[in-house]
Amino acid sequence: MRGIQWLGLIFFTTVIFLGGCTGGGGGGDGDSSQLLINMNQKITPLATPLSTFETLNPGLSDKPDWLAGYAVSTVVSPDSKTMLVLTSGYNRVFTATPSTPYPWYTPDSNEYVFIYDISTGRPIKKQVVQVPNTFHGIVFDPSGKAFYVAGGVNDNIHIFTMISDGKWGETSSPLSMMHPAGNGLGVSQPAPGGAVSVNTQIAVKPCAAGLAISNDGKTLVAANFYNDSITIFRGGLNHWSAGIERDLRPGKSGGTSGTAGGEYPFWVAVKGSETNGTAKAFVSSIRDREVVVVDLNGAPSVTARIAVKGKPNKMTLNKDQSLLYLVEDQTDTVDVINTATNTIVETIQVIAPPSAMPDSLAKFRGANSNSATLSPDEKQLYVTNGNLNCVAVVTLGGANGGSQVTGLIPTGWYPNSVSFSSDGNWVYVVNGKSATGANPSFRYSNGPPSYPNGFLTNQYNPQRTRAGLQSFPRPTSAQIATLTAQVASNNRFSYTDSGNDMATMAAVRDKVKHVIFIIKENRTYDQVLGDLEVGNGDPDLAQFGRRYTPNQHNLARQFVTLDNFYATAEVSNDGWCWTTAGRAPDVVEHTVSVTYAGRGLGLDTEGANRSVNIAQDLATRKAFNPLTPDDQDLLPGQNNSAAPDGPPPTYEADKGYLWDAALRKGLTIRNYGFFVDTTRYNIPQSDPNFVPLDPNPFSKSLTVAFPTSPSLTTLTDRYFRGFDNAYPDYYRFKEWEREFDLYEANDGLPTLSLVRFMHDHTGNYNTAIEGVNTPELQQADNDYAVGLLVEKISKSPKYKDNTLIFVIEDDAQDGGDHMDSHRTIAFVAGAYVKQGQVVSSQYNSVNFLRTIEEVLGLLPMNLNDALARPMADIFTTTPNPWSFTAVPAQILNGTTLPPFLDKSANKLARLDIPKSTRDAKYWAKVTKGMNFATEDQFDFAAYNRILWKGLMGDKPYPIERSGKNLRGNRKELLARYDRSLKGAIKQTSLK
Repeated sequence: MRGIQWLGLIFFTTVIFLGGCTGGGGGGDGDSSQLLINMNQKITPLATPLSTFETLNPGLSDKPDWLAGYAVSTVVSPDSKTMLVLTSGYNRVFTATPSTPYPWYTPDSNEYVFIYDISTGRPIKKQVVQVPNTFHGIVFDPSGKAFYVAGGVNDNIHIFTMISDGKWGETSSPLSMMHPAGNGLGVSQPAPGGAVSVNTQIAVKPCAAGLAISNDGKTLVAANFYNDSITIFRGGLNHWSAGIERDLRPGKSGGTSGTAGGEYPFWVAVKGSETNGTAKAFVSSIRDREVVVVDLNGAPSVTARIAVKGKPNKMTLNKDQSLLYLVEDQTDTVDVINTATNTIVETIQVIAPPSAMPDSLAKFRGANSNSATLSPDEKQLYVTNGNLNCVAVVTLGGANGGSQVTGLIPTGWYPNSVSFSSDGNWVYVVNGKSATGANPSFRYSNGPPSYPNGFLTNQYNPQRTRAGLQSFPRPTSAQIATLTAQVASNNRFSYTDSGNDMATMAAVRDKVKHVIFIIKENRTYDQVLGDLEVGNGDPDLAQFGRRYTPNQHNLARQFVTLDNFYATAEVSNDGWCWTTAGRAPDVVEHTVSVTYAGRGLGLDTEGANRSVNIAQDLATRKAFNPLTPDDQDLLPGQNNSAAPDGPPPTYEADKGYLWDAALRKGLTIRNYGFFVDTTRYNIPQSDPNFVPLDPNPFSKSLTVAFPTSPSLTTLTDRYFRGFDNAYPDYYRFKEWEREFDLYEANDGLPTLSLVRFMHDHTGNYNTAIEGVNTPELQQADNDYAVGLLVEKISKSPKYKDNTLIFVIEDDAQDGGDHMDSHRTIAFVAGAYVKQGQVVSSQYNSVNFLRTIEEVLGLLPMNLNDALARPMADIFTTTPNPWSFTAVPAQILNGTTLPPFLDKSANKLARLDIPKSTRDAKYWAKVTKGMNFATEDQFDFAAYNRILWKGLMGDKPYPIERSGKNLRGNRKELLARYDRSLKGAIKQTSLK
């Protein structure tokens, strides 16, 4: 039963993964299930008979209990006795005595290769080796005497060989691809303590991804993920020559310039050998949905491009190399490619067997299929479905096709790779993620020199995400049937909307004609509403409580308090996918933890790819941003590597967002700040291309918003500034208000308004205008903007009773929460929202999105929102009278924002103006070197520590509380909290 006990511990305690678990279970052992509370799914990795599940402990001498995160690839040695497991995740290990400035990492803050003996079936860990950076690529040399690991942002390939003591070691220098930079544009990441700058040629770093080697071991090929090329090394082990690069883009490889192709190459398979002149590489291009075929003999050349419908991911060759099995995200398919003719001979849908899923659901996509492995007898193909936490068992049909999914095997959270033992009797699956549970125990710290520091535990969301290795005997046909049913139950495939829910939503839909959708940034429930009089909040964790967020507190009091609401995402990078589309593509899942660990890559989820505005043609790109290089082959076209596809029946490529669904229905839309190119906000203000921080850009016809979504190009308010911590949300509200007044006068309010109020992210303390330059002030500014918008609607006779306002955080990565690190705040306001109630139904970002869809009469976009319950509990079918008055936090009186300049007209001016706990000079100093140019383009774990220490002083951080129901006895809790505030946090100035 140890495995069952462990599964409970990782959810209900603040200690994650106390050790590896070993346990057995019959299919569907309910006691071994674990709820993924932010996904509304279960995982049952011990459901397969005789299965084991172990965490990946690298055995660090100074942190023996530390566990690695995000396992991505497995590979088996030629003699089938050894299996390698590669991580490519956050994996930053913090020191207990941080230096200044950050980062505060130990030398063990690397990626890992776990080496297992699988000769007897069950894996036995023999060794762990460290690699500075990785991105999925790993391959064995055919001799079995070496293996190669792609070095990710280090742009190299590490070579590990068997050394004299029977262990593996790196005895030679890595092979280098010699790239000065990747192909892109944007604000560069500064060195610690350095200044942010823009370089139009060196804006993104390179990244070595997939690796493949010829059967004779003489040709090694690496995919250059951010250089749109491959590098070929020749000679073999101990004799590798310098690499030869082959650009995969048509305009750089003999084709038509300005044509998309070959970009974001991720995985490689090599057929044949150069020895007999038959070597060719197959390279998956995620962005351009094609497999590029490269002749490797002599001077490498692109000889074919195989167009596919999905986003091509990992792939595998059969033994005689006649067939290539290519897994595709978005379509959730495997294409079988004839390697002689370069043609697709079969397409296999791999979500589930027909018996496991209703026909009405089977048409949707969203499984995030991401890898495939042939069984040794080549009769079956095992495909990992990351988002469904399962392996699809595909029975292959042979030369005449007819392959089909015949069963599903439950896994841990987000499987990424499968391997088999030599006889095919054992299966090994690596999972990238784990449930994080409550996170009140991190103790943020650090500041300027001589500032007292606390112990740095590893409790940040990406830090808490741990990898796992699942092993089990290959299930029999009878067992597969039971396991398939378990996967269907885990993912709620049989879910249907209740009659009551549908009746409620139909009534609301009949009366509500307008939705205003506001997205904010990063806060947890306890961090903001922990001090609310009702609900399950922990006031000890309220960093931005009622003193700074009176309007959000009033929204919760007046309408519904959602105290069991969870952000589906981990961080902003996937948060904008989940919050606007109800899914995160597999490439996003793969890049999140790498990016947030500072291991290269970028934030591609808001329309720009590598900071290039791919929504526009080259001329418009340059008009929007004159810093754009004059290169027609720099990500040409509008293909978006990180965008989800649309729903059935057309499955429009890259059109899977809420606004795309609204446009398909013919609804009117206006965009305020979603998917905006912010590059020009973050260059030196002396640069003529800098976009000024103008409070009223409309008055000067100053364009400040440059849309990055093709769908939103003509629907975006060009005077509404996008993500920029230096700019107050108050001015964003005023621009929205300017247009709203016009709509009200002309009866033209769009059906769907997208509004971004982002200042609760905080940052840019040295450049912030109007004195809104501390975390408390920026949070209060954000709160006031939200309150003003709600007040504006409440005072509109035309729109107050037919408009709903939805407010959500894109993620909950910043701050502690005593229930779960994903728990966040969400608000809904309007005449058809219940009043004065606590609604503790378990909801998440996808439920929120599904609710908006129901109000607007939109069909689901993918599997996730199709299976999400609308939030019917919060609504009433008869309208309530309502009004709302925005209340500025008193601290805003110290700013120079317009409402606070005329003190004679401001009643609050008669009160003492509260001051920020620390001044802007302090915050600028302790965050020096952090890049606030876009969401989280720095180590947010370090920032979280700085925030707690700066805001809460020496107040001890609770370390014992976890998962408690604090809805009762609120008066006593709040009284104790109020007492603790008095004198606990004093104004501190830097010396």
